[in-house]
Amino acid sequence: MTSRDTDAQKRVLLIDDNVDAASMMQALLTALGYTVEAANTGREGLALAQSFLPHIVFLDLGMPIMSGYEVAIALRRMPGLGDVFLLALTGWNDQTTRAAVVAAGFDRHLVKPANFEQITSILDEYFAPRSAG
Repeated sequence: MTSRDTDAQKRVLLIDDNVDAASMMQALLTALGYTVEAANTGREGLALAQSFLPHIVFLDLGMPIMSGYEVAIALRRMPGLGDVFLLALTGWNDQTTRAAVVAAGFDRHLVKPANFEQITSILDEYFAPRSAG
């Protein structure tokens, strides 16, 4: 059991090179009661993930220097983050992208602009109390 399992906070990490989009989503999720951190590069996101230990990561794919695919693979290899819930949040929605998202270890693929109901539904489902049976 990791510290993420016993912590009452619902931690979400946003990694997106679009500063405005990340800030807007951070404000929205914070208003809904989530503890949210944002990074605007893949490397910054990886460093933040190590200390923040998010439950869920919304990750843009098309970032310079380090793509979202590379970040996802690196996150899966980090101690304590191998089971983090990874969501690709991207404008790309072709068959090649969808296959690459699966190969990189993402749990879900959302197309920008993702609608509010879709995002909150995923978060509600993830953070719903797990039945003990």
